[in-house]
Amino acid sequence: MIRTFFRHIGESLKSLKRNGWMTLASVSAVTVTLVLVGIFLSIIFNVTKLAKDIERTVDVSVFVEIGTEKKELDNLEKELKKLPEVKEVKFSSKKEQYEKLVEDMGNSWKLFSKDENPLYDVFIVNASTPEATKEVQKSATKLKNVYKADYGGLSSDKIFKISKAVRKWGIIATAVLLFIAVFLISNTIRITIISRKREIQIMRLVGAKNSFIRWPFFLEGAWIGILGSIVPIIIMTLGYMQAYFYVNRGLVTSGYSLIKPDALIPQINILMLVVGILIGSVGSILSMRRFLKI
Repeated sequence: MIRTFFRHIGESLKSLKRNGWMTLASVSAVTVTLVLVGIFLSIIFNVTKLAKDIERTVDVSVFVEIGTEKKELDNLEKELKKLPEVKEVKFSSKKEQYEKLVEDMGNSWKLFSKDENPLYDVFIVNASTPEATKEVQKSATKLKNVYKADYGGLSSDKIFKISKAVRKWGIIATAVLLFIAVFLISNTIRITIISRKREIQIMRLVGAKNSFIRWPFFLEGAWIGILGSIVPIIIMTLGYMQAYFYVNRGLVTSGYSLIKPDALIPQINILMLVVGILIGSVGSILSMRRFLKI
């Protein structure tokens, strides 16, 4: 059995080499498909996370003007607590904000000394309901010594509006891409099968089982999926880290964050590898069905 399995592997590799251009076309189709699938999944996962974070939190970040004295900070805190629909007010110094930024973004953000910290002191205001967040933000903006009050503003509203659309159309687009990839792979392997049609007929005549005939082609499809997933995995690993670095620094100031690379990248890469193998194998199975009918 082991010897037969290695024979099947050898036959599948020979077939890949024998059909060089068609193999390259199929691998390219899988590569493009998985790159787009990886991008779509990254966007879907992150938009979903941001939407849930926003729905879960009803905090307003009130940034205090630089140079505000301690007495003025105390007065501002009292004024914030008096606002309607305010449930709780917490103070976070610019030192704490800086430490949070470094924790979220990494040591590469240790660019300033304690005396050069350019961030703001912040009051975190918790509204009693999500619906009251906007009103609390507008009222806080009018208070003295407030640089700005932010709950995500237009960004939050947009995320709420597009999150459902992104999930819906992202899944549809992914399904279409996977179908196209399976179609291309099945056609590639079908050409291989046609070129070996006489050989397959002889094997059938001497009593070869369908499973024996099918395995090399099944493995060929799997190899195409594996080869096609290499470039997407590299692009995902390097690309998402850069995207996280540039996009997340704009979100952190509003209290939100993308999914960390070490949490998302392994999941997406494994998923792309599995999907690559599956679409290659499914394409192979679809091609073999017609030729193995008695």
